[in-house]
Amino acid sequence: MTTHRSDQHSTAIEQLEAFRLSTYAARTFVALSSLGSGTAKEVSQVADVPRTRVYDAVEELRDRGLVDVQQSSPQRFIAVSAETTRRKLDQDLQQRLTKLTTALDQLEAVDNGTEQRGIWTVSGRETIVDRLLTFFGEADSEIVYVADDGFCSERLIEGLSAAVDRGISVSVGGLSAETMDRLQAEMPAIDRIDPAARAIPMVSRFLLVDGSRTLLSVQVGNPTPDAETAIWGAGEANDLVVILKSICGFTGSIDGSQ
Repeated sequence: MTTHRSDQHSTAIEQLEAFRLSTYAARTFVALSSLGSGTAKEVSQVADVPRTRVYDAVEELRDRGLVDVQQSSPQRFIAVSAETTRRKLDQDLQQRLTKLTTALDQLEAVDNGTEQRGIWTVSGRETIVDRLLTFFGEADSEIVYVADDGFCSERLIEGLSAAVDRGISVSVGGLSAETMDRLQAEMPAIDRIDPAARAIPMVSRFLLVDGSRTLLSVQVGNPTPDAETAIWGAGEANDLVVILKSICGFTGSIDGSQ
């Protein structure tokens, strides 16, 4: 029990520090959560925080809305509930993410020509899926996606569905008949691609968006998520886009084969 409690203390302190609380503030908050309420002396005895620094830690916590102070002699402190803590830290996180994305949006080049001229690599299944979803979201008119069932996760299906809802033409191939039937039941507007006509040997998945952005991946070694590696390129004149369109026979608009 003592070891478990110690582990929980360490985990809570570590996570609070990840939310930009100082070590003393994190230790003080965890101590108050365990005590219910406490004075600076009581907190210092259980939190490994010098008594004189407890007041600084409490001030930091109060600024974040995580601690209330009772004006008594001596002062007593009480931590807010776990649910209130989660809500306040979540608000803080969302605000920081908003500031980050706003700053990154303003930093993005107006002309992405430099990126489009390159052939880029990405590794790891989740990272590859993130790139695919980005391409889905940027599609203006057409998405072509070829993969087997193991490379068509629920996240990707949701991304394709969102594209269909935006009026994007979506063509899918390589899936089992059962999976394809399910997708078409959920998204009647998608087209089924003849896999024999659109296959590239040894490739795990293939994407073409608007005829100008493409990605293909291969599974290397053991079938683990980290074993998947992909290359991608963007721009109608991009070497990878031109080569893959030629190999796959995509010379114009895709006609779905039912």
